[in-house]
Formats: sequence, C-alpha cells, structure tokens
Amino acid sequence: MATRNWILHLDLDQFIAAVELLRHPELRGRPVVVGGTGDPTQPRTVAATATYEAREHGIHSGMPLRTALRRCPDAVFLPSDPPSYEAASARVMAVLREFPVHVEVWGWDEAFLGATTDDPEALAADLQHAVRARTHLDCSIGIGDNKHQAKLASAFAKPAGIYRLTTETWAATMNHRPTDALWGIGTKISAKLAAHGLHTVAQLAAADPADLARHFGPTNGPWYRYLALGKGEAEVVTTPWIARGHSRETTFPHDLTDPAAIATHLATLAQQVAHDAADAGRTITRVTVKIRTTPFQTRTRQTKLPTPTTDPATITRTALDILDRHDLTHPVRLIGVAVEYTMPKT
Repeated sequence: MATRNWILHLDLDQFIAAVELLRHPELRGRPVVVGGTGDPTQPRTVAATATYEAREHGIHSGMPLRTALRRCPDAVFLPSDPPSYEAASARVMAVLREFPVHVEVWGWDEAFLGATTDDPEALAADLQHAVRARTHLDCSIGIGDNKHQAKLASAFAKPAGIYRLTTETWAATMNHRPTDALWGIGTKISAKLAAHGLHTVAQLAAADPADLARHFGPTNGPWYRYLALGKGEAEVVTTPWIARGHSRETTFPHDLTDPAAIATHLATLAQQVAHDAADAGRTITRVTVKIRTTPFQTRTRQTKLPTPTTDPATITRTALDILDRHDLTHPVRLIGVAVEYTMPKT
C-alpha cells in the first residue's frame, strides 16, 4: 500500500466507567453506573456513563439515576469525579503525542489523529497497545479519509477494535442505513428527512440539493447531502482549544419558590464563575442567567458588560439585575450562570 494521509478517530471505551473500574477492580463484570453523588434515590440526577453490563439493562448516559435503579436494582452506583477523568484523559493524550501523528483533542475520551502511513491499521494497533500499556484503558480506533468517516468507523470498531471506512467502501457500508447513522444528523432531523421520503443514507445522497435547501435551509439542506455522500473535514487542528466562555449551574432536589433563596443561589454561582475566570486568566464580557421552572420551561436572559472584568461584585450585581427580568411566578428547579470571555488576539 502506498504511503498517504489518513484520519484516525480514537475513542476511549466506556471511558468514565473504565476510570472508575481501575480504582474499583472488584466491580469488573458488574453493572456500574456513574453519576451525581452516586445516590440513585436523589431526584434530578442523571447517569454520566454506564458499563456495558449496565447498558444491557437499557441504562445509558443522561438517564435519571432513579430510572437506572428501577431497570437494574443490582447495579452499583458511583459518584462522578471529573478531576480524575481529566487527569486520565491527559495521560492518554500525552501517549498519543509521542507518536508521529497530529493530535486534535475532542474531549476527555476522544481525539482525531492525522497520520501519513502506508499501514493505518498497524499504526492503530500500536496506538491501542501503547494506550493500554501506559494507562490501562482500552480504545477503539476508526480509520477514514476524513473526520466524518473516521468518527463513524470508531463506533463500528467498539469495543477495543479497529475499523476502516473510506470513500471506496462508503456506499456498501452506509447506503442502507437510516440517515441518523450519519455524524451530525440526530433523530429529529432524521424524522424530518423521512417526512420528505428520505429514509436512508442512499436516498439522502441522491436528493436534489436545491430541494433540500428549500425545505431545510440553504446551509443545512445541502450539508445533510454532503454527509450522506461520506464527505467531511480532513484537517486535524493541533492548536489548543480556547474556551469562549464558562458556566455553572445547579439543579435543586426540591423546587425553589422563595425569591430570596433564588437570589442567594444565583449570587453564589455568579461569584464562582467570576473566580473561575480569574483563575483561568480570562476576562468576562457578557453574563447570561438561565432559569428552568416547573414544568421544564427554560429561559435565558443576558447582558453585555460595559467593560471586561472578573470582579465578583460586578458579575454578581449584573446576574441579579438579569434575574429581575425573569418570570419567577413558577417554582424554580435549575439556576445557571454563564459568562462569555474576551478572546485572545491571534
């Protein structure tokens, strides 16, 4: 095989659960659910992840822990520990950077790799072995001509496998699948496409771009067809990602109705995001307050600051002013404060 450029997508298998199992090896082979404080009887807490044994009971990320407990009473519930997951992820990414590849981190548990090689499967196997040997974590690796293909291929590779999906094999692998098999098309868009007679990837790929633009917008419509043809970005960006903002929010075990209590919780969150910005060496330009009331109505209001700052008093005062613009006639179940940062000049 000739040497050429490839895109690899590395996805750590059941990452959060796997990190927990390293700390609790006695739980291997058992259904384990990670989320919240680890107490499944607490309301409004959801699963961050679940082991494959728990998934066999229909448990998945985002599921309320109470529901997970009903589905699998024998499951072990563990609290979420983000700092440990960040540390484990950093160790994996450090291993990847020791290889002759470009690394674009996409989160705790995944990264795109740009490589020039005549044997991408051998490279993938070497990456898997190194990650396993150095971190004791398993990963699945997809190989493609672009990020879209590689991302889908890594899903086909799970668990701990290697799979190649390229332009050459795209039609045979993907054409018969539903449109939500594509990366970037979810169930809602898939349902809308189906309403227009586009049920499969092949049908979407053969659709008239102008017709798609009329029904789904001049940007989204043709882009859906672009995905169905197996196309995608092929550049791996190694520049470190810089956050445009930051947020904190709290979901309450019991709804809040006292305006003073609501204001107190909001002020605490505002002070926290201000300190977070200062710790990160960033300045805040905009403040947004999110309020979710019963039953599940979410509203956001925001204000641009006259001058960028990290002063906790200014951020708190602004957040409380924004709160006055919210309708608090219904019980409050969630409060959030988000801030937008000044972006560094390049």
